[in-house]
Amino acid sequence: MRSDNAKGEIYLTDIVYHANAQALNVTYRTTNETEIAGVNSRQDLAHIEAILQKRLRQSAMEQGVTLQAPETVFLNADIRFGRDVIIEPHVVIGAGSVIGEGCIIKSFSHIEGTTLGACCIIGPYARLRPGTNADEGVKIGNFVETKKAVIGAGSKANHLTYIGDTTIGVGANIGAGTITCNYDGFGKFKTLIGDGASIGSNTALVAPVTIGAGAIIGAGSTITADVPSNSITTTRSAVDVRHDAATRYRSVRENDTK
Repeated sequence: MRSDNAKGEIYLTDIVYHANAQALNVTYRTTNETEIAGVNSRQDLAHIEAILQKRLRQSAMEQGVTLQAPETVFLNADIRFGRDVIIEPHVVIGAGSVIGEGCIIKSFSHIEGTTLGACCIIGPYARLRPGTNADEGVKIGNFVETKKAVIGAGSKANHLTYIGDTTIGVGANIGAGTITCNYDGFGKFKTLIGDGASIGSNTALVAPVTIGAGAIIGAGSTITADVPSNSITTTRSAVDVRHDAATRYRSVRENDTK
């Protein structure tokens, strides 16, 4: 077969020439036209992708997956599904993903390179990046992003959180606005969070750092050193209340503008 043409392609029609040159018998086989469809433009590529997605959705539903709006869900060919999975509208599940039995994937979530144990609840609006491995019953809520995160059974991160290069134990709670600060501009570092730990809202965990089992981190803290198990740790400044100061401030401002 030759490819000495402008695009360097091998043409299917050249088979006739080569068969004739070798005095071969000619026969034929019927097939669906989509199996031999050419892709010569972006439009052709989109057409073939649509056909593939339809097949993947059908296969998922045959495996016991509920797709609430199949035409809005996009799947990769290598996904493995457990039974009784529910996928809400507008979900993308990419390569290398395993979705365990009974999981619920809520709308507008994007998952790739992720393994979910049984009965996890993901989203809406969650992003699970490669290396995420969540055990049974994990909850990852809206606007939560994970990357290279191992999350123990029953742990929760329900809102507005970034978990990267992190191992979380069993039954931990990660409060809204928590960030694992895993990158210092040169290297990536790990955060370890023990079983049953509770991380308060708007906390920054500056890796490398370990939060002991059962520890409680007060909301608004920035943690730069290891925290012992079953301790309570805060780094907030004391509250400064100045009574009636707002009234005096407004009065001064009003006089200044006259």
